[in-house]
Amino acid sequence: MNYNKITGDVLAAIKAIVGSEAVITGHDELEKYSHDETEDLRFYPEVVARPKSPQEVAALMQLCNAHLIPVTPRGAGTGLSGGALAVMGGLVIAMERFNKVLAIDEQNLQATVEPGVITEEFMNQVAAKGLLYPVDPASKGSCFIGGNVSHGSGGPRVVKYGTIREYILNLEVVLPSGEIIWTGANTLKYASGYNLTQLIIGSEGTLAIVTKIVVKLIPRPTLDALMLASFSSNEAACATVSAIFRAGIIPSAVEFMERRGVEWVKENDGIAFDLKDDIEAFLLIEVDGTNQDVIFTDCEKINQVLEEFDCKDVLFADSAAQKEELWRLRRTMAVSVKSNSVYKEEDTVVPRASLPELIKGIKQTGLKYGFESVCYGHAGDGNLHVNIIKGTMSDVDWNNRLKDGIREIFELTVSLGGTLSGEHGIGLVQKDFMPIKYSEVHFALWRGIKQVFDKNGILNPGKIF
Repeated sequence: MNYNKITGDVLAAIKAIVGSEAVITGHDELEKYSHDETEDLRFYPEVVARPKSPQEVAALMQLCNAHLIPVTPRGAGTGLSGGALAVMGGLVIAMERFNKVLAIDEQNLQATVEPGVITEEFMNQVAAKGLLYPVDPASKGSCFIGGNVSHGSGGPRVVKYGTIREYILNLEVVLPSGEIIWTGANTLKYASGYNLTQLIIGSEGTLAIVTKIVVKLIPRPTLDALMLASFSSNEAACATVSAIFRAGIIPSAVEFMERRGVEWVKENDGIAFDLKDDIEAFLLIEVDGTNQDVIFTDCEKINQVLEEFDCKDVLFADSAAQKEELWRLRRTMAVSVKSNSVYKEEDTVVPRASLPELIKGIKQTGLKYGFESVCYGHAGDGNLHVNIIKGTMSDVDWNNRLKDGIREIFELTVSLGGTLSGEHGIGLVQKDFMPIKYSEVHFALWRGIKQVFDKNGILNPGKIF
């Protein structure tokens, strides 16, 4: 596709739509919008526009469609797959001014929210009303809920409460043509034609720009218990995960952490934590509910399972402060890894019983290609984040041979019944690996869908496929 540059006349039209104060053109100011949290990639847009209404987004899309200018939608820029990078230049539509919780409907247990609302702020607002929105990615304190929708984001509590797909009832979106539509209905059931809401979720801003989100809420559990289990091997920790569920317990979170990741968090964040020499892996396990006796019984059953899998030690958090500290250990791990080394992060997911084979294979692949790895993630979902560490790997091997190692990790993942991404999306950096899992039939269907929504191919080009 041959795209056009933004001319003076087009720039003037953009300013007329959103106001000059909401348009960014200076190189220094554009730097913030040239990257997300994906490695060290930089792609500068020509212009950034910060609209504040669906009508302004629609006018921008009509303008860019008419002039064949590529458009990259952007949330908070916390993504890990390059989805918000303006790889073709053009216009970035930044959604940061769409930052209002429009309504919390306590009668129907749902809320209407704009896409630029920070996820944790939304969670706190509904929690104050005794309600729960359980989709809480590690970046919940900074990411936007619109970005979560676009990437199919998850978090620790997906294991009990379900993925983001189960909590999005309806979406207002702007199509590349500039038309504004609602994708479905504000109902718990939907059997009226193709489900466009589900199609938009996880489409990474390639089909439409989300401008309103109707979210399902549930009653908030009032009690929880948190335990940290220590193991002498990664495989033992991973094997325990499936056994917990087979014992008839559904925890609200089961998080895996490798020793190296914990060491780096201790160094970077000063978390006081007794890390014993013979421990190589941890499971952070949470059980929640409204009945203390039921929670205690579940914890006892989990403890029995842990003993069967040679768990070395179990720490029960005895205060809200200790619970927060243990969660901080897990949630800051990605930042600690990033600050310690040049790295690449992959987002593998397999059926949870296959986790031991997956992590064993990842380590064997690292030995073969000469890279180290730090793994952690939502083990209860079978979702393992693989941080590949450059370490002593030469620049030549890092830039050339590493890709073969990553391909082998994805081939193993697919062979175990998994796929390339559980929650980070494909974006820019994973698209070359998509043929490992998907056939030309899949690609033809995706291209056909893209063509129907975006006949000129202007919306977030260069992503997914």
